[in-house]
Amino acid sequence: MELRQLEYFVAVAEEAGFTRAATRLHVAQPGVSAQIRQLERELGQPLFDRSGRTVRLTEVGEAVLPYARAALAAVEGARLSVDELAGLLRGRVTIGTIGWIPSIDLPGMLAGFRRDHPNVEITVVEEKTDTLTGGLRDGRIDLAFLSMGSEPPEGITTQVVIEQELYAVVGRGHPLARRAMMPLRALADEDLICPPKGTGLRAVLDAACADAGLSPRIAFEAGEPPVLAQLAAHGMGVAVLPEPAARARPDDLHAMPIVRPRLSARIALAWR
Repeated sequence: MELRQLEYFVAVAEEAGFTRAATRLHVAQPGVSAQIRQLERELGQPLFDRSGRTVRLTEVGEAVLPYARAALAAVEGARLSVDELAGLLRGRVTIGTIGWIPSIDLPGMLAGFRRDHPNVEITVVEEKTDTLTGGLRDGRIDLAFLSMGSEPPEGITTQVVIEQELYAVVGRGHPLARRAMMPLRALADEDLICPPKGTGLRAVLDAACADAGLSPRIAFEAGEPPVLAQLAAHGMGVAVLPEPAARARPDDLHAMPIVRPRLSARIALAWR
């Protein structure tokens, strides 16, 4: 899912038509239609009812629209934050991140800032969310992209950039590969492969299990989603991953949304 797709989706929803949206965006109408079809394929559901004279949102489209607007607003907030730092002529800026996030062009933003302000030293640190949060609080980090649960860290201002549904992932030969969905209570009975404590995804999983009176059985911990996926592909257990990582290897992994309740992790831009 790309930010451009979300921008086109919001424009079509607000303009109630592809042609008007294309005019607003200053692009060709076929390009808008192609991006919306791609987004619908990725989501697996139609976002617009095209049967009438005007384009209307489907029920799924209505549900997606506020999240799309929030994501675009958050990215604009990130750009504004970087622009605010552009007032520095020389000095040092430290930016933290949980990892390179594909849908946010952080390297591109940093490269542009560096070109305009070569006397400002930029440091990027990659850490777990709790370490980044501590760095924001004590001033070692100026700005950070965090993964978090439903509540922001105390004393930290956040703007959600991305919200991703959590999936249970198993190898194609696993007995659970016949399931379409994975209830949380059933998931707690399996050997789990998940990020370590101190990460947003793990906080979401632990909180949901605690609310349900469950004690998850953690078999393996790893910080990088590709490693978790590889362990699941080798039959070492059930990996808990955000949706994009869960669907990245369809040939050897079976992905199931976690339900009852559905869980999601969020990536947020954070500062103090």
